Amino acid sequence: MGPSFVLVILHMTGLILGGAATTTTFTFSNNCTFPVWVGTLSGGGSSELSKTGFPLPPGSNSSLSASAGWSGRFWGRSFCSSDSSGRFSCLTGDCSTGQVSCNGEGGAPPATLVEVTLASSGGSGAAGKDFYDVSLVDGYNLPVSVEPAGGSGDDCRPAGCRWDLNVRCPKELAVAAADGTVVACRSACEAFGDARDCCTGEYGSPATCGPTKYSKLFKSACPAAYSYAYDDPTSTFTCVGPASYSLTFCP
Repeated sequence: MGPSFVLVILHMTGLILGGAATTTTFTFSNNCTFPVWVGTLSGGGSSELSKTGFPLPPGSNSSLSASAGWSGRFWGRSFCSSDSSGRFSCLTGDCSTGQVSCNGEGGAPPATLVEVTLASSGGSGAAGKDFYDVSLVDGYNLPVSVEPAGGSGDDCRPAGCRWDLNVRCPKELAVAAADGTVVACRSACEAFGDARDCCTGEYGSPATCGPTKYSKLFKSACPAAYSYAYDDPTSTFTCVGPASYSLTFCP
């Protein structure tokens, strides 16, 4: 089994002037047999978290907090090291800053992404829900599962990719280390740049862009993860909070 680590998202509830929960604490634990370096990136106008990248030795944990309404992504970086000049880089998921911190940069594909949008404080309808998913649209480097505890709603269910796709990655998509070990699996879009695989151009809508043989391969192994851009119906999950989320790499 490949590397694994656990991300637990724990909602911290409290009342401020009669309002709803205002912060969420993200607690990361590493169950790998070797270190994993977490990357974080805020989106949608959200402020960057207090740490944008940090190491997690095996068996360790760390935590971050975010305000209500925060959105962003987390991913794991693997096979990381610093060269003789001190420049830091990773074989998978590298954010290309030369540092452990990603400083507002995303992870280089292929990388398995955990995407989260937290409920707005005091929101209702869509604004009152946490949205989360695991995406393989940018390829795959580590298996991930996300399981909510607490919260409510028909779509407040486990998400993710439990299987090691590196062992079944087609040769034309494989990313290998120097010794030939496959360490990541590219998306067909990244590998070939074809509009059909990328859901762009004439294929830039749900009506015209369906699954391909490559996305079907990902989907058959990981039915609760995004396999291509318009894979929303079976890949987006929501919880009406407060809820906690356990995210495990290589469950």
